[in-house]
Amino acid sequence: MAAFEEMGVLPEIGKAVEEMDWMLPTDVQAEAIPLILGGGDVLMAAETGSGKTGAFCLPILQIVWETLKDLKEGKGSTSTAAPSVASSPHWKLSLWDRGTAMAVTPDGLRCQSREQKEWHGCRGTKGLHTSGKYFYEATVTDEGLCRVGWSTPQASLDLGTDRFGFGFGGTGKKSNNKQFDSYGEAFGMHDVIGCYLDLDSMQIKFSKNGTDLGVAFTIPKQLQNATFFPSVVLKNAEMGFNFGDQPFKHKPSSDFVAVCQAPKQFVKNSEVTGTASKSAAKIVNNAPQAIIIEPSRELAEQTFNQIVKFKKFLDQPNVRELLVIGGVNVKEQISALSAGIDIVVGTPGRLEDLISGGHLALTHCRFFVLDEADGLLKQGYTELIDRLHRQIPKITSDGKRLQMIVCSATLHAFEVKKMAERLMHFPTWVDLKGEDAVPETVHHVVVMVDPQKDKSWQNLKKHIMTDGVHAKDNVHPGSNTAEMLSEAVKMMKGEYALRAIIKHKMDRAIIFCRTKLDCDNLEKYFNQMGGGAHNRNNPYSCVCLHGDRKPNERKANLEKFKKTEAKFLICTDVAARGIDISGLPFMINITLPDEKSNYVHRIGRVGRAERMGLAISLVSAVPEKVWFHGEWCSSRGRNCWNTRLTDDGGCCIWYNEPRYLAEIEDHLNVTIQQVDPEIDIPVDEFDGKVVYGEKRRNLGSGYENHVAQMAPTVQELAKLESQAQLIYLNTQMKRCR
Repeated sequence: MAAFEEMGVLPEIGKAVEEMDWMLPTDVQAEAIPLILGGGDVLMAAETGSGKTGAFCLPILQIVWETLKDLKEGKGSTSTAAPSVASSPHWKLSLWDRGTAMAVTPDGLRCQSREQKEWHGCRGTKGLHTSGKYFYEATVTDEGLCRVGWSTPQASLDLGTDRFGFGFGGTGKKSNNKQFDSYGEAFGMHDVIGCYLDLDSMQIKFSKNGTDLGVAFTIPKQLQNATFFPSVVLKNAEMGFNFGDQPFKHKPSSDFVAVCQAPKQFVKNSEVTGTASKSAAKIVNNAPQAIIIEPSRELAEQTFNQIVKFKKFLDQPNVRELLVIGGVNVKEQISALSAGIDIVVGTPGRLEDLISGGHLALTHCRFFVLDEADGLLKQGYTELIDRLHRQIPKITSDGKRLQMIVCSATLHAFEVKKMAERLMHFPTWVDLKGEDAVPETVHHVVVMVDPQKDKSWQNLKKHIMTDGVHAKDNVHPGSNTAEMLSEAVKMMKGEYALRAIIKHKMDRAIIFCRTKLDCDNLEKYFNQMGGGAHNRNNPYSCVCLHGDRKPNERKANLEKFKKTEAKFLICTDVAARGIDISGLPFMINITLPDEKSNYVHRIGRVGRAERMGLAISLVSAVPEKVWFHGEWCSSRGRNCWNTRLTDDGGCCIWYNEPRYLAEIEDHLNVTIQQVDPEIDIPVDEFDGKVVYGEKRRNLGSGYENHVAQMAPTVQELAKLESQAQLIYLNTQMKRCR
């Protein structure tokens, strides 16, 4: 139990776990539980029986229970009772006077609806009456359809569709009582709409990004004693509001004041009673915090039973769970939802029926879990999953971000990868089963170093200091012995590394060497060729990272590289573990690792966060004699002169890189592209338009700035959307007539 508590799991849950004889968390639980408790999206893959169900059920139970406890103690941002009429001195959007798919942040200044087929609205917590001139701002913070303005308490939440609401929509239409007329101009992402209410002249007008659009409505005489509330209605959109507590982006006309500065005698608080409060209570009851989807009834029952066991010691408040599957009386499930449910576990078919029937709301969903996701996708539920995900607000009604958790037999299935890219928010992978693979954003190539074909080593005026394994061998440029060819490879690899840097204009790269001695020698060579370690204009400025460097020096060297004070980081495999430097454009393997898993580890240093990376491996075509952990020492060449082979009591071995290359290719099930000694990467690999270290942009024509690239397409879509809306509105107007 102590091990679970160390990860942040509640003692009450720990007791239940202990009763199940779980003394220690499994590997997948140790990885996933802290990530979920930390608020992130998580992808999990592990063997059957590895504790995957507990890995997501335990943290979900804990967060749901803590949320309920906060609400019970009055710490939460919502409650199950209608708010007091004088609940807050601040102007906000109401958490109660809103549609079922409308989410409002705790500060009441941002709202979002992800329902694509229906409009969902919301009103402010305060309104204005009698006299005065007032103003507030609304900003479009995510693309979608929106309408903003003023309405009375009697108005429908679908602003502008009755005589009590006055709205201005993104399509450039003003609306009242279902009368949609052209006004001003269309608005969209990042546009700021100013909403004016003149109770002295009984007029309503709007502005766009500071430009006054003129009078939109003259308020009818029968509404002269009404109270007008800031109002908004959205369809798959998001908006932010400023009621005057913060400086406006565009100041209103001089005689208008922010709504928050209105005299108290002209301000009235929202009173949510009758239908509205009943609706709000229903929303809370039938809107669970967690929805877990399973591909079969058996798996759903299994997960449901685990939740029942895990929550054994959680009470005050009690977490309410419901199993939603076919073959069970749906009326019982509807009744349970009406009574109040916090966690729902179910199969896709029955879940869809209850959601479409209005019995299960998604407004408070904080956890969206797909267990055995590969099974769900194979069964054809991709469209359903996408649809449900769209309907769930990405910010819940209490201001929390939606967390998505995906479990799969393997995360490397094409369908699972695509779904994760489409739906998840920077997910963390917990993969204890999957296969090793090179990231798609890394282009990796091999350069064969063959001293028998490329004899440039015979004429090098300056070359890297070699590791000394051939100090006692008869090596000279005229000979063609294995030892001489091995020595030649060592000289050529330093030359090839510089050639790669120059060819691809590398100004930032991580370079892997096999031993600490190799790192030191390469560092000296780079500084020699670049005019010295203290030369500020050294094109090959570098730092070393390996176990023989003192801790302070290693820390300082890493900081220099991170701050780009040094262009190249030269290190061993051991020293590089745990380093997190994202978006590196280049990596060079001076020598292939003898552990094939280390190849993937090295490659993973570049091309992170969707940035393109180039990895170049220098592979000797002939056997190379290298230092090894011998029987007499473990220094791998440091202060060692025993150059005999390990079979002969020495500290050296013959290293066969082509064999290691074959093993790596077999492990990855790929054939790594080989390029010529000039290290020319074929330009058609990425149509010659890739810039290593920058985000991959393979849409349209080139890799230019994404916004500029997509602008024409977005403009065309906006035009088509506007035309579609006009056709629809004209059709509706004809029907109304």
